Amino acid sequence: MEGGNLDTILILLGMTVLAVTLLMRLRLPPILGYLITGLVVGPYGLGWLPNSADTRQLAEFGVVFLLFTLGLEFSLARLLAMKKEVLVLGGLQVVITTLTVVLVSAAFGISTPVAVVIGGAFAMSSTAIVAKQLKEQVELHQPHGRLAIGTLLFQDIAVVPFIILIASLSDGQTTSLWNNLGLALLKAAAVLSLVWLIGRWMLRPIFHEIAKARSAELFTLAVLLFTLAAAFLTHGAGLSLALGAFLAGMMLGETEFRHQVEADIRPFRDMLLGLFFITIGMLVNPAAIQPVWYWVVLGGLVLVAFKLMTIMLLARLITSEWNTAFRAGLVLAHGGEFSFALFTLAIAGGLLNESLAQIALGSVMLSMAVSPLLIRYNLRISRQLFADTETTERDMLEHDVSAHHIIADDHVIICGFGRVGQNIARVLENENIDYVALDLDPYRVRAARAAGDPVYFGDATHLDVLHAAGLDRAKALVQSYYGIDVSMKILEQVRKTHKELPIIVRTRDDNYLDQLQEAGATEVVPETFEASLMIIAHLLQSLGVPVKRIIRDIQDVRAHRYELLRSVFRGKQARRIEQTHSLREQLGTYELGSDDHAVGKVIADLHLENYGVVVTAIRRDGILGRQPDGSTVLREHDVLVMFGTPEDLERAEERILKG
Repeated sequence: MEGGNLDTILILLGMTVLAVTLLMRLRLPPILGYLITGLVVGPYGLGWLPNSADTRQLAEFGVVFLLFTLGLEFSLARLLAMKKEVLVLGGLQVVITTLTVVLVSAAFGISTPVAVVIGGAFAMSSTAIVAKQLKEQVELHQPHGRLAIGTLLFQDIAVVPFIILIASLSDGQTTSLWNNLGLALLKAAAVLSLVWLIGRWMLRPIFHEIAKARSAELFTLAVLLFTLAAAFLTHGAGLSLALGAFLAGMMLGETEFRHQVEADIRPFRDMLLGLFFITIGMLVNPAAIQPVWYWVVLGGLVLVAFKLMTIMLLARLITSEWNTAFRAGLVLAHGGEFSFALFTLAIAGGLLNESLAQIALGSVMLSMAVSPLLIRYNLRISRQLFADTETTERDMLEHDVSAHHIIADDHVIICGFGRVGQNIARVLENENIDYVALDLDPYRVRAARAAGDPVYFGDATHLDVLHAAGLDRAKALVQSYYGIDVSMKILEQVRKTHKELPIIVRTRDDNYLDQLQEAGATEVVPETFEASLMIIAHLLQSLGVPVKRIIRDIQDVRAHRYELLRSVFRGKQARRIEQTHSLREQLGTYELGSDDHAVGKVIADLHLENYGVVVTAIRRDGILGRQPDGSTVLREHDVLVMFGTPEDLERAEERILKG
């Protein structure tokens, strides 16, 4: 490697780390840091990094891997269920935005073909920004998240005809435009069918064989191969690389390897996605924008406002809530990475002059610069505008907590209803001890409530939420999930008014053991130590040590704050592929509809055990029955509570629905 290239890489990494660190300190999205870095070090800034085709092609793979991880979140059944979001909202949004730009451009003397290209570019939103932030904010599967993702999927598909249009206009072949579009659609249908068939019938057995080798390197290589092969097939048919990667992710998302795949691919995605946003910043020429900066600002503001209003009004065709439609509009009110791709092709084909191109590029980049803030605060903004007329899901859940505190008495408050919290709840049920659980995951809350568990949305670090959950009449409080900051805040809040209330805190290890006990925790349970004590107890029992002595030894270790176990040699931890499988098992609920195959049949006839799923309870007419008999006849509106991996639960639901 030449020294100059190494200098360029070091400067690029240094500037990126500096910009991202500064923005994260300011609690701003790191995407802005990448854009600023590209603007500073690019050919129109300091000129440290050339805007070469190789750099842009490498950066495009960031979007490829992002779409792949997005595909992992969407099964084919879920995608088909989103047809309204994809076809109605996505289709109308692209068409209306494009036609509006054409009409406005006519007033400025811009030709119709060029206006169509600009309109198509403005119709796109950033899949990279939206998917990443919604996933981080746990909003991907909320109503406004579904609307946004459905629209983005249509936009990604709509890029294809716009690319064909630009190519035809650049070559002056307007007469063959429809022929090119028709041929492209036929090729697209053939390639998408091929990718789907390969993924549907060949993927699981292939990855089973790869997993048997127990090699993390081989597994990662296989994931990369399948992802890039699918992207290559769709790209060869004239579609985008990202669309093929999305299909690959969707196919792997239906296998039991989904979560391991996501963990392996994340480093590649984040690194290349950062490079992609840097290349976007490199496209903007500040010198060319300076004379027309007011047009850039106006264009960015008009773009955000127009897309917000258009998507909000169109979303009302699908959802009955204004605040959901408004949040979808906020999430999508900007340009996207494919906007830059279309503008780049149009500039290369001579369709856009330098001045018009920089105005368009600057407007899209400005809209993308503010989009992370709009997405991050979409809930807060919508509450300010619709607080009096609309009730969000979180508001309804918080209202449930306030209503429940009137009833709860002599109960245990469980903070966090994950795996450990649910295990605690099951034992309390067996002992006929009432409990109230608080959790910040609205989907987990909804599923648990459907199963009949007293679980409510609420932030346990807020004293008013704990009071609403019956803190004044509670017998004990359990902090069941990791998080030293959360645990310390709960202890601080509760100990101000409840000095004697037993508080049990779960931790991973002994890092904050003394700190938590000094803050007022009645008992701190480090999982690594308790696992060690259980192994020690079983070992001593197998060696013939009397049970009384074993109990005495364990109690002695606990009484001395685990001092005997706190001096250890720490090593480098490694995780094998199959070790995470059992940890992914979870509870899921399914309410039987009148047309479901399972209605009128007994549980045993469904053979759900063949899918790796166990029915742990049935909720019927508000009454919850644990461990139902296999001869139980299922009725309409029964809520089945099932246990298994996410993939097994999906297959079981398909069995229940269709047989």
